[in-house]
Amino acid sequence: MLNRIVLMGRLVAAPELKTTSTGKSVTSFRIAVDRNYAKLGEERKADFFDIVCWNNTAEFVCRYFIKGSLIALEGKLQSRTYQAKDGTNRYITEVVADTVSFTGERRDKNNNANTNPSAPAAQPQMSAHNDFEEMPLDEDLPF
Repeated sequence: MLNRIVLMGRLVAAPELKTTSTGKSVTSFRIAVDRNYAKLGEERKADFFDIVCWNNTAEFVCRYFIKGSLIALEGKLQSRTYQAKDGTNRYITEVVADTVSFTGERRDKNNNANTNPSAPAAQPQMSAHNDFEEMPLDEDLPF
């Protein structure tokens, strides 16, 4: 059997770290994933996914990601039922992420103030013409 899911999207809200009664770290959050297409004359739509992270992964997410951050993750799709306070049975499907990664996106300090004091300082984006060193065309190529 195979149950793997890979997603990249933006956090809808800031993740919050919680601790279970047994001392395990956990966080749950939602991401918005843009669809790759849009109908002519319409705006691009997004799908929303509920994500759960445990232990070190949960701590990593809460430390380095804020609302609006672009996040890449890999995990498994899991469904479960629970009983709500009103006594009705509820069914939920969520992604249990075991691998979370930065996307390489950098934020400008002036336009996107970081509200998470424990997160690393934002770095300005590099312009496309500064990313690579020019190679003279008259020299032999190194390969």
